[in-house]
This record gives sequence, structure tokens and C-alpha cells, in this order.
Amino acid sequence: MSANAAGGTPRTNNSNGKVIAASVSAAVGAFLFGFDSAVINGAVDAIGSGFELNPFVKGFTVAIALLGCAVGAWYAGQLADRIGRKKVMLVGAVMFGASSIGACFAFSVWDLMLWRVIGGMGIGVASVISPAYISEIAPARMRGALTSVHQLAITIGIFAALLSDAVIANTAGDASKAAWWGMTAWRWMFLVGVVPAVVYGALSFVLPESPRYLVRVGDTHEAQLVLADMGERDPEAKVGEIRESIGQEDRTSFADIAGPRLGLRPLVWVGIILAGLQQLVGINAIFYYSTTLWKSVGFSESDSFKTSVITSVINVAFTFVAILWVDRFGRRLLLLVGSVGMTVGLGLASAAFFTAHKVHGDVTLPHAWGIVALIGANLFVIFFAATWGPIVWVLLGEMFPNTQRSYALAIGTVSNWLCNFLVSVSFPWLSDRIGLGYMYGIYAAFAVISFFFVRSKIPETAGHELESMTGETRQAHA
Repeated sequence: MSANAAGGTPRTNNSNGKVIAASVSAAVGAFLFGFDSAVINGAVDAIGSGFELNPFVKGFTVAIALLGCAVGAWYAGQLADRIGRKKVMLVGAVMFGASSIGACFAFSVWDLMLWRVIGGMGIGVASVISPAYISEIAPARMRGALTSVHQLAITIGIFAALLSDAVIANTAGDASKAAWWGMTAWRWMFLVGVVPAVVYGALSFVLPESPRYLVRVGDTHEAQLVLADMGERDPEAKVGEIRESIGQEDRTSFADIAGPRLGLRPLVWVGIILAGLQQLVGINAIFYYSTTLWKSVGFSESDSFKTSVITSVINVAFTFVAILWVDRFGRRLLLLVGSVGMTVGLGLASAAFFTAHKVHGDVTLPHAWGIVALIGANLFVIFFAATWGPIVWVLLGEMFPNTQRSYALAIGTVSNWLCNFLVSVSFPWLSDRIGLGYMYGIYAAFAVISFFFVRSKIPETAGHELESMTGETRQAHA
């Protein structure tokens, strides 16, 4: 590592390549997040039939990992400040790897639930640490683009999980049949997760430690070396800025977000509702249950898996739209457009499923309406991926004053996980009772609510420095 740690002009040869490589490596944690979110998709029906689960218990088995995610996300920041970002990445990798093995060899549904909670905690940790680490090592000129890698990695993880599910299911002929060595296909679907967990754990050993953590523990010389190697032009001055920022943050407390509206400041409630709405539009009813959904309307199992993989490819592709447009057109406009598009897509899916009827317990759609349902669901994914998926996280990182950001972000993240849990656990149970037409109608209603909420409560933050927007300015919109 060659740099002038005393504050002179550092050597910047290959520094861009190094910071990109470190960011991509850290984003493997986001890949795990996406992989875990979708791997259950191909296994859920086989688990339900194998363990003879009713719709509520099946939904709870899918969703329980999200409770672990909420716990992991809440404690990740505190743990990272104590033992460092790299060690926390390793903790997340070990928990997810152990969960993948444990879920593969689960002997009962309760055993499976336990391993999913453990894996969820690991994913919750990774979902917080990966973007935080990237933002801490990336120079300001590259931070926006590199932080977007986190969201892109999530969508690629979803694609990888659905693709591996499809390959395994097609090999076995059915997710409930034996694939290799006498072990059923759905168990292999979980076991595949060991591979990215091992990769993430191995990368945690070779990544540089976060300069922010190094300054916190007093190792300023190493912090300057890392900053210089990552292309920082004045490492010594940057260390001074980090030290001052840490001093301010160490004086913050929960009291900074306390306020008159049910104990919290109005802007904090805006963040909580924004994060919750991102899930209440029902995106994970698609990514957790799409294979089940398409089988229920007449697709073969093979075609259902293929359709789910195509949907995940759409999700990856249109995330690039958000990355390219978020600074050009602004956060608020894209969210409004996204709300309209999601409403149309969900409305089409709802209308299609109102024509459904059951034959021998299976939902079937007239052929033309099956195509409408497919178009509606994928239109919904397109608009979500291009807008609400990534942009909500951009806004949550920008809309709070510095003294409120850490606690407000933690609460917003927990709100997101809990609403994700609510959607995931309720979908199979409610759809069995009130029908898919009503379920997608409910999600469409939340998409409508999201439009008016953004229009009335969300300020535009594009083009503004964080320090130039005071809490009062932001709360004027709340």
C-alpha cells in the first residue's frame, strides 16, 4: 500500500479500481439479503406439503426470518462500532451459512423456523453493514454510484436464488422429489446459500477496515493509509473530519428523535411510513410466492419457475433505471411515477384474479386473464424496481438531520422489516380466505396511498448537500 499518510498528495494509481473492488466485495452482503429473500420461493410449496402445514403456519415459516432481520438490523450498527465492520461482516456470513445448513437438514417445521430466524439475523446485519461500509470507504465523488451497488446486488441475489431454485427443481422434476444423494430438492435450495456465505466470509478477511472505525478506536495512521489507498486526496484532513463527526454522533441519543406525535418527531414518522409503504404495496408477495402463484393459475411447475426467473431479471434490469435517473429527475418525481405505475399493475392483477375459480382446490384463470395477471404483476415489478425499491433508501439516508439520522434510520429499517413480515405472513392465509383478487386490490390501495403520501409529505432532496437542509426545512414538508 503506497500513500503519503502524513497528508501529502497520495498515489492514486488504481485507487478507483481498489475502491470499486472493495465496494463490490462488501455488496456480497446485499447479495445474501436478496438471495435469502427469494430462495424460499421455490421451496415453500414442498415445505408446506412435506410438513403438512396450514396456510397460516406456511406463511409464518416464510416470514419468520424477517423478525430475525429486524433484530439483526437494529443491533448491527452498535456491534460494528464495538468490534469493527469486517468482523461484523464475518458474523453475518457465519450466521447465514449456519442457517443454510440447518434449514437443509431441518427435521420439523419448528426446527426450520429456528434456522430461518438465525439466518435472518445474519441478513439483517449484512443489510445494514454493507451500505454503511461502502459509504465510509468511498470518496465523495464516487459515493452515490457505489452505494447504488448495494441495491443492485440485492436484485442480483434475488435472481440467483430463483435461478438456482429453477435448476434444482427441474433436475429433480419437482421441488418435493429427490435431487441428489437422496435429498429432496427443496433442501438443496437452502444448501446452495452456503456458497455466497463462504464467499462473503472470505472477503471479510481481505477487505480493508473502515477508516471510520479505525479513527474511533484511535488507529489514525492506519485510517490515513486506507483513505489514501482509496483515493482520498488529503487523508489527514479527512481523518480530522471523521473524528469531529464521531464526536458529534457520540453525543446523540434517542431523545434527539423524541417529539410530540406519539413520542416521535413528525419527520421520523414520515420516514417510518415511507419505509413501511415500500413493503405494504406487496412486492414480496411476488418474490416469496410467485412460483406458487403461477402454478395456481395453470402454469406447469417448470414454467412457473421460469416465469419467476424472468420476473427477477426484470427486477435487476430496471434497478439500473433508478441508478441512472435518480439524480437527473429527482427522488420525489420518480416515486410519484412509480406509485402510478404500481397502481396500474396491481389493478390489472386484481381484476384478473377476480375472474378466477377453483377446480379441485386449485385456482384457475381463463387463458386471457392469466396473461393479464402476468402482465400486471410484471408491470408492478418494473415500476417498483425503477422507483420505490432503491429510492426509498436514498431518501431515508438524506431526509434526516445529522443528529437524528442513526436512530431514525434504525427505526425506519425496523418498520420496513416488520411490514415485510406482515405482508409475507398474511399473504397465503388471507388469499386462501378472501381470494387473490382482493389481496392484490389491497396492495393497489396502498399504492394509491403511497402517491398521495409522497405528494403531501416528501420533500425533494436531489441536488442538496445534507448539511444545507436543516431539520426545520425538512419538517416544513412533513
